Amino acid sequence: MGFMDLSLRRLRTLREVARRGGVNAAAAALHYSPSAVSQQLEALGVEVGAPVLERVGRGVRLTEVGRVLVEQAELLLAAEHRAVAAVEGARQHLSARLSVGIFAAAAAGLLPAVITDLAATHAGITLESTETDQEQAVLDVRHGHLDLALLLDYPDAPEPWAPGLTVVPLGQDRIHLAAPTGSPYRPGTDLAELADETWIISGPHTYYGRAVRTACRRAGFEPHVRHRVDGLATALAMVANGLGVTLASDLGRVFCPPTGVEVVPFEHPLLRTVVLAHLPHAVERPSVRATVDAFARAAAAQGLVAVG
Repeated sequence: MGFMDLSLRRLRTLREVARRGGVNAAAAALHYSPSAVSQQLEALGVEVGAPVLERVGRGVRLTEVGRVLVEQAELLLAAEHRAVAAVEGARQHLSARLSVGIFAAAAAGLLPAVITDLAATHAGITLESTETDQEQAVLDVRHGHLDLALLLDYPDAPEPWAPGLTVVPLGQDRIHLAAPTGSPYRPGTDLAELADETWIISGPHTYYGRAVRTACRRAGFEPHVRHRVDGLATALAMVANGLGVTLASDLGRVFCPPTGVEVVPFEHPLLRTVVLAHLPHAVERPSVRATVDAFARAAAAQGLVAVG
């Protein structure tokens, strides 16, 4: 049995069982069923000629063979990425299909420009996007389900990024008040002036919802949230109908209805940083580098404020 006989997919699964401490947790992280994970690891045991897991009470643990394989898996999986990068580099024309995890405002405000840019500069790169929440996107990049993820970092609720991710800041997205047309608020409004308003924002289960609440508390009040709405387009439609106020960023303005909403800049702008995350070795791939550069150009064209 030579090492090239090993299935890299099964090695990834074994590594995840070791990291997560069990089959069920690994299955949840990898979007497999527990039985599928068990079958993959049984097949891996057949490949190496010895079981990689053993039962301990109600759970499982790695055998000595399994532990050795996990150590080697890191080397083999890194080598796989280097091989992909080398093949891309040797091609005359860049060609790749990349998956990107994205949030709604970036999907509407950045992605079209990136795809247009790549069509003109690297027509062989195809982007596939998936709208996903922040925590899941980080997991999916770490596990190889996504090549890249667009994430948000709020100063009022800083995100402890998962270790082992490369995070590229694309720029700062300014956040403004979105109020019904005819409201008394004018540019230079202070967040504290909104203490008695009815709010339309996402719940505290979302990163954005937590960040907004933290900013309001810092301004001295707890927002009166009458309508919990996760989608900004829906929230802005409700603002246009006079149901309350919300916050909208420069990127999020793409969702503003044509009438009924006034976007009012704050005296002290609320900022969030838009970042692009990928695994460190992914940038060895020319297609990933080209896509990161295209996102940086799109962010600058949209007026995102340079970080630093």
